[in-house]
Amino acid sequence: MSIADLTEPFAGQGWVQIGEVLLAFLLASLIGLERQVRSKSAGIRTQTIVGTAAALMLLVSKYGFGDVLVAGHVVLDPSRVAAQVVSGVGFLGAGLILTRRGTVRGLTTAASVWETAAIGMAAGAGLWVLALVVTALHFVVVFGYTALIRALPHAADTSLTLEVVYDAGHGVLPRVLSVLTSTGWRLGRLVQQDSEREGTTVVRLEVTGSRETAVLLAQISEVAGVRTVDPAVADELE
Repeated sequence: MSIADLTEPFAGQGWVQIGEVLLAFLLASLIGLERQVRSKSAGIRTQTIVGTAAALMLLVSKYGFGDVLVAGHVVLDPSRVAAQVVSGVGFLGAGLILTRRGTVRGLTTAASVWETAAIGMAAGAGLWVLALVVTALHFVVVFGYTALIRALPHAADTSLTLEVVYDAGHGVLPRVLSVLTSTGWRLGRLVQQDSEREGTTVVRLEVTGSRETAVLLAQISEVAGVRTVDPAVADELE
């Protein structure tokens, strides 16, 4: 029995492939750590598993079927597994997107999971330079672009009218206004409306700011005593 016969079962399982899996593990962990520190869903464990598993699946696609190949009869298309990884991770990302009271949350997190899978696939394919570059670009986007958006002039601000229904007599409105100011929004006008539900108060708030509208609506809806918060047509503010 030759050395080649002894090593054949380990083809595609050498130090190079182990290094590619570990690279995917490391880069996915970095992205997951950023998500974890910022208290986002799909944190370090989810991102690390996605990135490492994507690398493994691509390596399986490249090396896992060598024993069944027969020249002229059985051929292999490694790109097919890679394509299925993209589709599968898309379903995982869709599950991270939440819709609540007309607001959509989790788009960035879902995109980051998709990105982590791509980085893992690149690492598994041996394209470690591209994997490193895309990981670096991820941090440019989440930190650099966030700072850039905050630095944009107020000319790019969004004007929004909100209708907030809350329990009367429990000091809810001051807490809502505190959320507005703490998230960088400015209050223009406040008008109280007639409430159709006993024990509740309805106000319309005209606000201006440059932050994400979805984040504002989600944070106001989480204030204790708030029943509903919905965007209203601006010209209905009396």
